[in-house]
Amino acid sequence: MSHVSTSPGDSPFRSERSARDEAPQFVLPLVVRIERGAPPARTDALETAARSVLTLLADERALGDGEWAEAVRDWQDARIRKVVRRARGAEWRRAEALPGITVTGESAQIRVFPPVPLDGWPKDLAKLQVSGTDLDDPEPPAGPDRARPVLWMNPELDMSAGKAMAQVGHGAQLAWWELSDEDRAAWRDTGFPLSVRTADPAEWPRLTDSGLPLVRDAGFTEIAPGSCTVVADHPALRRDPVDSRGVPG
Repeated sequence: MSHVSTSPGDSPFRSERSARDEAPQFVLPLVVRIERGAPPARTDALETAARSVLTLLADERALGDGEWAEAVRDWQDARIRKVVRRARGAEWRRAEALPGITVTGESAQIRVFPPVPLDGWPKDLAKLQVSGTDLDDPEPPAGPDRARPVLWMNPELDMSAGKAMAQVGHGAQLAWWELSDEDRAAWRDTGFPLSVRTADPAEWPRLTDSGLPLVRDAGFTEIAPGSCTVVADHPALRRDPVDSRGVPG
């Protein structure tokens, strides 16, 4: 299983211009199913989006000589862009007919597709709307189980659900890159369990200084370039062990 390594100055999620900007630009399309009257819960949609990115990265078609591998390599050599669009009814059925993977959460369904050129979306996906992905949680999510990965979101940023789905996908991808083959396999074999939560404002500075994978947004949409959006808190990457109750050891 190949690893993609990035130095801090070469991060695909930083706002500063780098060699990655000279490469052909690709985007990873994600489509969230939002039926009228039955939208998914926001947190479940975010968690499902993160798992969908991991599912694609671990798929045999994205590795080695797989049919999606070249597109995935080209995408990872440039800026790592993800765009979330919404679909319902016939739109969703057309999206499901295209090559990709559908990942299902408790209330959310997201289909992830192999990367495409920035200006080369399949017509059935290009017609889908980016706006209108605002979602809510029926009730506040419970505290996360820190024995499994947690993607912590910046409490000071106000992002649409679509933007937040892309950001947690970035965070999950950074964690994936940092893991050993053994830890990757363990995460994959258990179905990529993870939680997405908004960090406590008092804890956010500690998280951003923890050495855990940190997403700094390139600023293409919604938020200022360089904004810290997500910290990927995977147990295998923590400097301080945490027991099953979420207590540092």
